Amino acid sequence: MINCIILDDEEHAIELLTLHVKQTPFLNLVGTATDPLEALQLLHSYEVELLFLDIQMPKMTGFEFMQLLDGKYKVILTTAFRDYAIEGFDRQVVDYLLKPIIFSRFFNAAQRAKELILAQEKDMEDFILVKTEYKGKLIKIKISDIIYIEGVKKYVRFHLREADPVTALLTIAGLEERLGGERFLRIHKSFIISLPHILMINGNMVHLEFASDHVPIGQTYRELFMGRMRGKVMTNNQNESGPG
Repeated sequence: MINCIILDDEEHAIELLTLHVKQTPFLNLVGTATDPLEALQLLHSYEVELLFLDIQMPKMTGFEFMQLLDGKYKVILTTAFRDYAIEGFDRQVVDYLLKPIIFSRFFNAAQRAKELILAQEKDMEDFILVKTEYKGKLIKIKISDIIYIEGVKKYVRFHLREADPVTALLTIAGLEERLGGERFLRIHKSFIISLPHILMINGNMVHLEFASDHVPIGQTYRELFMGRMRGKVMTNNQNESGPG
């Protein structure tokens, strides 16, 4: 499923897009907003991949809003004006939908976004080369094999799926900057985890697949971590809060 949000200053436009999203089996609507600041809060609270974005809004245009996103999300523009199409595609949006938006046109745009997101995820199945404590030795580590990363003084230890840990001459802060994004998240001053490998969250501990040890959630990182997880929690009552 692709998590998405809708930002449009017109409620009736949101209602139509919401209906289209519900009819698209691979989309999951995590929230809607009529105000850009509300939309930013949604982006910070949930793991969002796709944004349906209006262009003409009172406080901020859609293009101005995109500048705040730093290219992190796929964007489908939704507007009543044809004049912005060239600028939209110059900014590498997925598609440009003219209101009133019919479902077939919406579905084609969503399908294109899905293909781009899947291709991006496939690119993440990459590898890194890390320098070990042995001079001149580099070890290849597949990104998908990393369960979690542990900071140990001036070293880090990669805990891997079905392989012995690898110790490298790196810092946890440097890896957070390099790997941080959709797949990895720092949850403690000494630990970065791979989100797809989460098995269970139990209080302040995270249990991970293929790992015998449990990783603690640091107090400083708890709010960010729980915010990322909130969009994954399934409850009977949509108004119930997430874990913790």
